[in-house]
Amino acid sequence: MTDETLSPRDLERVAWTSRVLGTDTAQQRASFDAGFRSYWRTDSSPTRIVMDSPPGLEDVAPWLEIRDLLEHGGVRVPEVLASDIEHGFLLLEDLGTNTYLHDLVDANADSLFESAFVQLAKLQAIAPPQDFPRYDRERLSMEPRLFDEWFCIRHLGLTLDCAEMELLDAATLHLVDAALAQAQVLVHRDFMPRNLMRTTSGESPAVIDFQGAVAGPIAYDPASLFKDAFISWPEQRVQAWLREYHRRAVASGLPLPPIERFLHDVNLMGVHRHLKILGIFARLKYRDGKPKYLDDAPRFIAYLDTVLPRHPQLVPLHDFIQRRVKPAMAAHGNLPR
Repeated sequence: MTDETLSPRDLERVAWTSRVLGTDTAQQRASFDAGFRSYWRTDSSPTRIVMDSPPGLEDVAPWLEIRDLLEHGGVRVPEVLASDIEHGFLLLEDLGTNTYLHDLVDANADSLFESAFVQLAKLQAIAPPQDFPRYDRERLSMEPRLFDEWFCIRHLGLTLDCAEMELLDAATLHLVDAALAQAQVLVHRDFMPRNLMRTTSGESPAVIDFQGAVAGPIAYDPASLFKDAFISWPEQRVQAWLREYHRRAVASGLPLPPIERFLHDVNLMGVHRHLKILGIFARLKYRDGKPKYLDDAPRFIAYLDTVLPRHPQLVPLHDFIQRRVKPAMAAHGNLPR
C-alpha cells in the first residue's frame, strides 16, 4: 500500500501506529471482516496487529470490556499494547495466521477440539455482568427472520404466502422457546474455528472476535463450534465431540442437562443459527456489497436437511425448504452440497 492509495482513514491509522511504536512502519491487511472493523499487520519487529474500528461504524469499547472480562475468567485473548478509544485504534499482540479453520485436518481435529473445549468451558463459567446484553426473546425472534427477509425474499426472489409466513413464524417460536428454556451463560456467539488462533506456545487457542458476546443459551457456542459456517464434519464425529464436551463441561460444574437433552438443544440452536447466518450472508451481499459469503449457503442447507426431519415441529420448515428454497437456489446456480 503506497501513500498514493491511502485513504484519509488509512493515513490516520498509519500515523497513530508510528507514534505508539516510535518508528515508521508499513502495514498489510491481516484479515477481512464481515463488518466495518479491519485488522492490519505491521512490519515492525516483533510484528503487531492494528485493529481499526471507525467511530460511528464500529465501537471499540465493547471489545475492550469483553476482552477484559474473558481474560479475568482465564480465557486466552489478545494482549492490548496501546489504545485510542476515541479514534477507534488498538495495537494488539500478533497471534499469527494459524486459525483453527486454517489448520484443522482429520488427523489433528481431536486434539485441537480438546484444547477448544478448555477455553469454551472457561468462557461459559464466567458470570455475565448484570448490565450485559441478553439473548432475550426479542433478539432471538429477530434473527431467524433474517432468513425470511433477506435470503428467501431478497436473494431468492420468493413471494411468501400467508401459510408460508405462518409456518416460518411457528418454527421461529419453537426455536426461541427451546433457547429460552436452557441455562443462560456467557455466549461468544461466534465460537467457531476461524475465531480460534493456534499460538506459538502450543497452549489452548486464543479466542478472538468476541465483541458480540451476550448472556444466552448454553448450547449456542457448542453448536457454533461443530456446525460451522466454513467447515463441516461427519455427523457421527460431531456427535462424539459433543458427548466429550458434555462430559468435561459437566465435570467442571457447568449447568448442562442430561446428554440426550443437550444434543437436542444443540440441534435446535444450530437450526436457529443457520437460519440467521443464511439471512446475514444475503444481507452482506445486497446491503454491504460482500457477495462471497453466500458461496457457503449450501453448507447451511445441508445442516438443516440433517436436523429438521428429526423434529416434528420443524418438519413444515423442512418441507418448505425442499419445495421452495432448493429449487430457487438451483435457479441461482447455488445448489446445496
